[in-house]
Amino acid sequence: MIGTWWWGLLRHRGARLAATAAGIAVAVALLASLGAFLTGAQASMTQQAARSVAVDWQVQVQPGGVPAAVLDAVRTDPGTTAALPVDYGHADGLSASTGGSTQTTGAATVLGLPEGYRATFPGEVRALAGADTGVLLAQQTAANLHAAPGDVITVALPGAPAATVRVDGVVDLPAANSLFQVVGAPAGSQPAAPPDNVLLLPSALWNALFAPLAGRADPVSTQIHTARSHGLPADPAAAYTEVTGAAKNLEARTSGAALVGDNLGAALDAARSDAAYGQMLFLFLGVPGAVLAGLLTAAVTGAGAPRRRREQALLRARGATGRQLVRLAAVEAATVGVAGSLAGLGLAAVVGRVAFGTAAFGATPGAAASWVGVAATLGLAIAALTVLVPAWRDQRGTTVAAGRSTAERPRAPWWARHGLDVLLLALAGLVFWLTSRNGYTLVLAPEGVPTISVSYWAFAGPALAWLGTGLLGRRLADLVLGRGRGLVGRALRPVAGGLSGTVASTLARRRGPLARSVVLLALALSFAASTATFNATYRQQAEVDALLTNGADVTVTESPGVTVGPAGGVTLAAIPGVRQVEPVQHRFAYVGADLQDLYGVRPATITRATALQDTYFQGGTARGLMGELAARPDSILVSAETVKDYQLRPGDLLNLRLRDGRTHQLTTVGFHYAGVVTEFPTAPKDSFFVANADYVARATGSDAVGAFLVDTGGHDSTAVADRIRALLGPTVTVTDIATTRSAIGSSLTAVDLAGLTTVELGFALVLAAAAGGLVLALGLAERRRSFAIARVLGARPRQLRGFVFGEAAVLIVGGLVLGALGGWLLSEMLVAVLTGVFDPPPSSPAVPWTYLGAITVLTVGALTVAAVGAVRLARRATVEAIREL
Repeated sequence: MIGTWWWGLLRHRGARLAATAAGIAVAVALLASLGAFLTGAQASMTQQAARSVAVDWQVQVQPGGVPAAVLDAVRTDPGTTAALPVDYGHADGLSASTGGSTQTTGAATVLGLPEGYRATFPGEVRALAGADTGVLLAQQTAANLHAAPGDVITVALPGAPAATVRVDGVVDLPAANSLFQVVGAPAGSQPAAPPDNVLLLPSALWNALFAPLAGRADPVSTQIHTARSHGLPADPAAAYTEVTGAAKNLEARTSGAALVGDNLGAALDAARSDAAYGQMLFLFLGVPGAVLAGLLTAAVTGAGAPRRRREQALLRARGATGRQLVRLAAVEAATVGVAGSLAGLGLAAVVGRVAFGTAAFGATPGAAASWVGVAATLGLAIAALTVLVPAWRDQRGTTVAAGRSTAERPRAPWWARHGLDVLLLALAGLVFWLTSRNGYTLVLAPEGVPTISVSYWAFAGPALAWLGTGLLGRRLADLVLGRGRGLVGRALRPVAGGLSGTVASTLARRRGPLARSVVLLALALSFAASTATFNATYRQQAEVDALLTNGADVTVTESPGVTVGPAGGVTLAAIPGVRQVEPVQHRFAYVGADLQDLYGVRPATITRATALQDTYFQGGTARGLMGELAARPDSILVSAETVKDYQLRPGDLLNLRLRDGRTHQLTTVGFHYAGVVTEFPTAPKDSFFVANADYVARATGSDAVGAFLVDTGGHDSTAVADRIRALLGPTVTVTDIATTRSAIGSSLTAVDLAGLTTVELGFALVLAAAAGGLVLALGLAERRRSFAIARVLGARPRQLRGFVFGEAAVLIVGGLVLGALGGWLLSEMLVAVLTGVFDPPPSSPAVPWTYLGAITVLTVGALTVAAVGAVRLARRATVEAIREL
């Protein structure tokens, strides 16, 4: 019996089985794709974090420690791949006589580098001019001394005779912040900036200069720079635990003679937070898609529920037992579950190959296999819930007579009678308010704690809102189709003509399944809209972050001590690829006893080279506050911390002390407080001022520019930066947005989010089209008998079209309206709840109009095709077809 039943299903219900399996395949493919991507992304985060570190460990030899013994302990550690000693010394100053004048600097840091250092740690030193070995000057130091390769400089040593050395090359120190860190000091007590003057010497020469000072604690010290094995666990959190544990172990084995500056651990610390956000994105954007695919499968099987109940009733009338009916349903569930799971896994492999170049999405074979098992289990579970459970429920709770009945009796479901939809939306609003208040953090990584905490409670808000909007949409659709049938009839007159009232009554009779179809389409559209909006906002803010940090497409920063006026931008503007050049002053100002950065800008033209967002300011918009600086040149924008500390009110006089360019003494300049600035291009994240450049120049007698912001129109920024370096040489620092983007971007950005976006939005398109076209087509196909009877009784094709297109029109309008509202609500909640992903936060979500237009056209097209197909099928009705159906 089971074999006969199964073969009959394949022959006569093959299309319906294929549709059910397709729904399961989408859920399986989506879960397998996103799960494998998440695992591969975590491994990519770990690798990217490890690659970003120039020196994994800087092991500081403590006072009383023996450098040779510490070096031996580091080299014998199991995870060490290379270790070299680096000596640190301090000089009272450097001087050089060039071009008929003598330049002298303040205190300088002198490093002794062993042979082979640059080959072992290539990320620490980058040659700019001359040789890359020997006596090397840092770029800023060379600019301060006006020195070049071949010049002789004098090193003033504390308590020892001065020494002279000949410069072999000028270099850049890309990892200067970590290179000159105070090992063991808390993050808040680290130097605000690397030393201005740095000299690099071969170890032999360094020892010859500093040997007389070896007994003093302050001038000299030794670090062991260490490269560690990067064969780490794929999960950044596990890798962080392993690396920090190894560092603590080394400190314990050396009995306090060594203190580890764990740069690799610090990078992994940031990566583990990003990995947690990756899990959040998976749950926020992936799980709803899988749930939606399951609901789609349930809708597909539900479209044939009346016919299956009639078939069950017939079998029971002929003697079939309940257990036999459940077994037959289990066979059907197993068939669609296995077929859908296999098809879904195959689809996931194809998606991975197309979007990421590998079927495993970058994950290891073992990790990918685990997600294959999870996804396949999900497919079988969906099949059981949508096919087997309804059949079991029907055979237990439906009589033979009821099963043979074709009449539908709409009745308000229990949740509608108890107002569950309104309750869910109220709870969603409450949870959202609680989780998005000031101080809310979705992912928290306490300093020194090897584990991170995730506020999974934040999921409740969007989840409750998604469910609540779905149920509310069901209530509204049922209300409009039932009590509002008159309104529906008038609205359908252009489609159904004189039969509009009859069509509206038919839809009212079938409002239960039709309302479910409307809600399913609305949920699919809201999922697609919210996912697309989040991804667009993420891409937008990642670019804003890079532009905020770098300042513009290309930024040219003048070296301290070099005076260049705004006219220096004329030379830059003539370089091919440059569209606009904007000068920005950088001064230091005392407010009370506090020293803060001050940026002088031209308010009317600053936005031609960079972008300013309203979220950078408080108390006004970006346009409004720039207009205030232009209208009142003595206005100034102040950080929130300074406003609080000095109890400032709008319009208050704020006296700052700035260095006068004529007397080189501090002079008091009066400003009036106009607003709060929290972020600004090239500015630090702590306290600073933004003022009118012309006013600052008049008040201080100097129009010296700190940096030039160069706009390239978003194209060829790296090539333009190279042209500027070739023209101006090593006396300036040139940074481009492409390099900055990769340097400051989180490891979450470093993974292939473009590929993930393609996967998510592609599945969202499929779900939306299937939720509309497939469900409508199956629902109409299940009513072929009704259409065939109407055709035999003389119904004309135009009248049949009225019934079919009327139902399609209701589905289109209801689904699009509810989907738009739900998508807007979920987008706002997702962007707010996942605010920690964005730096800086957006002033408003980015709306991907092109994608939303495409998904609307595709959905309407799928519904239209389904309706046209149903009309053509109804035209071919015959008496034999009626008997067969």
